Amino acid sequence: ISISLYRATTGFVIGGLAGFILGLANGLSKISRLLFDSTIQMLRNIPHLSLIPLVIILLGIGETAKISLVTIGVMFPIYINTFHGISTVDPNLIEMGKSYGLSKRQLFTKIIFPGALPTILVGVRYALGVMWTTLIVAETISSNSGIGYMASNAQEFMDMETVLLCIVIYALLGKVSDLIANALEDICLDWQKKGGAVND
Repeated sequence: ISISLYRATTGFVIGGLAGFILGLANGLSKISRLLFDSTIQMLRNIPHLSLIPLVIILLGIGETAKISLVTIGVMFPIYINTFHGISTVDPNLIEMGKSYGLSKRQLFTKIIFPGALPTILVGVRYALGVMWTTLIVAETISSNSGIGYMASNAQEFMDMETVLLCIVIYALLGKVSDLIANALEDICLDWQKKGGAVND
């Protein structure tokens, strides 16, 4: 469990940061969008699990290969939701902010990022699911440790109890991930609830 958690969280952090930064850059800058968005969208349409043979050839079956697969799988959901959230913020709110004399930094921190945050968090929730799915496959095919390897090894010996145990562990880890995502939404979007309470 510990090695699987390490692979999952490391890949999620790296892929999440990459997706967030790219989504932010392309959402805020028209030049960046023209240069990179179409290429990223093209790569996004390639099923990341189909890259397993290539990753094994290039990186072997070590930790780097498995973390790389999780990174790729996580990056695109967070990228597309960050990009969509940033680029669809109400332009009237941005114009209002400019009329109040807000600087570019203040526009971002007070209007653009808060407006995009709900969409970004949807990406985070979806990416958590992709993270576990990718890790299961990666550990089943190219690993000598972890929960996926344990399930694959148990399958070879027809050890049904261990296979079921692995499924339960993955389900529990998925549940914990969902609870974390819920808690993150409650913390980050608390201002929306307060605003709604004031309006009521």
